Amino acid sequence: MLYVVLFFTFFSLFLYVLLGGADFGAGIVELFSSRNNRKLTRDTIYQVMGPIWEANHIWLIILIVILWIAFPAYFNIIIIYLHVPLTLVLLGITIRGVAFIFRHYDAVVDASQIWYNRLFRIGSLITPVFLGMSFGTLVSGKIILTTDYSEIGFADIFIFPWLNTFTLLTGLFYAALCAFLASTLLIGETTGEVRKIYSRKSAVFTISLVLIGGAVLTYGYFTEMVFVKDFLNNPFSLIAIALSAILLIPLWQAIKKQYSMRTRILAGLQVLLVIFAAVNTHFPNLIITDTSEVDLLAGAAPDSVIRVLGISLIIGGAIILPGLFHLMRSFNMINPKKES
Repeated sequence: MLYVVLFFTFFSLFLYVLLGGADFGAGIVELFSSRNNRKLTRDTIYQVMGPIWEANHIWLIILIVILWIAFPAYFNIIIIYLHVPLTLVLLGITIRGVAFIFRHYDAVVDASQIWYNRLFRIGSLITPVFLGMSFGTLVSGKIILTTDYSEIGFADIFIFPWLNTFTLLTGLFYAALCAFLASTLLIGETTGEVRKIYSRKSAVFTISLVLIGGAVLTYGYFTEMVFVKDFLNNPFSLIAIALSAILLIPLWQAIKKQYSMRTRILAGLQVLLVIFAAVNTHFPNLIITDTSEVDLLAGAAPDSVIRVLGISLIIGGAIILPGLFHLMRSFNMINPKKES
């Protein structure tokens, strides 16, 4: 059952990065739209996100629950040493969620709409940045594990490990990924000249994603970060990144021809390859501290707990996944006939 739990762990991570990322990216696309296009983007976003946006965060909840129950030692490190950026993530999710609702359902249209729009855009940007910074912290080798907080300052333990150049670059990489996913999704929700606008945005964010990703690896290499060096020496991770780079060719062709389903499939494959490359580099040692590496499986729960959790995930998956597919199919997010 351990493999079942691991599958759902990374499957939940993949779906949250993909669907939640597109959710965050919609606000980023709006933020970087011209004044003339912002209302158009806002209306399109509501049309796409309105029916399903609350369902995206279920994968984050499932991921957290799995880590909490199956890998408590790993979960404990994340919650303690990343409590500051994760609190900012929750704050960002709350702010953008409230702003998203009020800017569409507020009974009075006045100057408050300006603040709703700003909060939605800002929340959409900072939330994925802090999520990316949190992952960057886990592999940066800067986490200081200690039980004696009197000898080391608060900032050294809880601030500096996640607030540095490498983690910031990682956060910007995820934000660019979110914007890329959102603009790619929006291609299939529009027609004519408007579709061309999102096609151009998708191409721009694709280039941004490649450049920032290169900056992450370059900085990590020259600062001799263990994760980056091992990443560059791992053949499977390099193959995954190479395949992701190769997929850029058909992706750009699909974007140029404004194919909706094809761009979504290729974008999803790229996300899958990026996640595989990142996780595979150090699996199962997915946390690198200043002195050691933390094995995800070493602190796993007893077999009896894993067994019950695995059975629960299988049953839950059999119920949730068909429902999710039906929801997306109902709102034409998954519709091969839309390819045009």
